[in-house]
Amino acid sequence: MGQKKDLTGSEKSKIVRYLAEGCSSLKIAKLLKRDHRTIKRFIQNSQQGRKKRVEKPRRKITAHELRKVKRAAAKMPLATSLAIFQSCNITGVPKSTRCAILRDMAKVRKAERRPPLNKTHKLKRQDWAKKYLKTDFSKVLWTDEMRVSLDGPDGWARGWIGKGQRAPVQLRRQQGGGGVLVWAGIIKDELVGPFRVEDGVKLNSQSYCQFLEDTFFKQWYRKKSASFKKNMIFMQDNAPSHTSKYSTAWLARKGIKEEKLMTWPPCSPDLNPIENLWSIIKCEIYKEGKQYTSLNSVWEAVVAAARNVDGEQIKTLTESMDGRLLSVLAKKGGYIGR
Repeated sequence: MGQKKDLTGSEKSKIVRYLAEGCSSLKIAKLLKRDHRTIKRFIQNSQQGRKKRVEKPRRKITAHELRKVKRAAAKMPLATSLAIFQSCNITGVPKSTRCAILRDMAKVRKAERRPPLNKTHKLKRQDWAKKYLKTDFSKVLWTDEMRVSLDGPDGWARGWIGKGQRAPVQLRRQQGGGGVLVWAGIIKDELVGPFRVEDGVKLNSQSYCQFLEDTFFKQWYRKKSASFKKNMIFMQDNAPSHTSKYSTAWLARKGIKEEKLMTWPPCSPDLNPIENLWSIIKCEIYKEGKQYTSLNSVWEAVVAAARNVDGEQIKTLTESMDGRLLSVLAKKGGYIGR
């Protein structure tokens, strides 16, 4: 029997089983055809157990250093814990301790994405707020499109996982696996739609108007009373298909023109309350990292999520417009968040 360096995993399992059956180390060596010294060494090491790790004394953080860290975290948004501590000249602190300290005074967040606002944009936003400051927003129909993909937005599938459990596998497909374009509107406490844009259709002026004719006008607008149509204000953003001469003339023939068609300031998704509705729907359809295998399944999820949005939620969004206008004026046309 030649002496080998290491025992295989299966051999170690057999040794444990033979020991449980009462076999001696010599008998086990014969059964496994291994050197007796190798078997004895394994048994002795197993009985001794693992050596305890010697804990190194952790560096203590003084109250003065904590104040420095808090100031640095406020001045360096989105910085790593290491960068924050290094800026305070505090070294020798392990990552776990740095993160534990920062959790008491800060939170992990991603950078907010917003359209750029230059001086002209801000002036136009202020002019818009002044123009509609006395408007009855319960009569405004807020509209917008949203694209939903099969895989959902990046970075949404995060959450706690129990010890010993493996994280579920997330599919990664080009362009999120494809998606569905959805149009909807909200007015007072009512949701209009959602309506699905036909797959493969690119919304230019002609297709946008045809889409409104087949969905919004035929399925919702025509059922309303004459007094409602007279007072309703139609809002849409400044997408090229919305503001083209063709679309403007087409809407005018439908009676949506002049004061009945709301002008919209550039780069202002934060002023449209339906953007908050999209967030509610996306949070619902992509919760717990949900993914979809077909365009029909993700569309069905959108419809189901939209049905769960009650009138009070919609009313809260539409009634927030007065506050949004005041915020725009207070920030001199600056971004107000959503």
